[in-house]
Amino acid sequence: MTELVPGFEPESELERKLIGDPVMVEGLAWGKPRGGHPEGRVGEHVADLLATLDEWDEPAPRRSELRFMALVHDTLKNRVQNWRPRTGENHHATRARRFAERYVDDERILAAIELHDRPYAIWKRAKRTGRPQDTALDEMLERIPDPELFLRFVELDGSTEGKDPEPLRWLREELGERGLLAKS
Repeated sequence: MTELVPGFEPESELERKLIGDPVMVEGLAWGKPRGGHPEGRVGEHVADLLATLDEWDEPAPRRSELRFMALVHDTLKNRVQNWRPRTGENHHATRARRFAERYVDDERILAAIELHDRPYAIWKRAKRTGRPQDTALDEMLERIPDPELFLRFVELDGSTEGKDPEPLRWLREELGERGLLAKS
């Protein structure tokens, strides 16, 4: 597994089970450098996220939740059928959620995995059209039981090279304006 996710050492029984799953191994090996992912393989991206998470010094159990999400969130990109629209059950994040459901039943984690790319899509459409996308944002937020965990994962995923920080600032601001974040 360390050849697929450089520096990775499992920290729990759950992570040991994940690294033994052939679907996981195949997914981590997939990929080449592309827009938003100059690192290439999914495993390289995951390694970057785990290194960033180490720097953040998140407390337990949040750290293990974020590690699980980092390991799984893009692992099913290789199963997307490129000749079909990349939506619904053919979206990599929905496929990742279905895979994650084999290991956890925590809706906070599952929703974050499934919807992790949605804020960027909403932000991008608002920029392209010049109109706020409040309905799309509200519909997404209705499905997220833990906005703080969701935001932290989206920030983690967006922390890698090649990602635009503007959508992260926008999402944090939107969640704050809606009173969905703890006062700091």
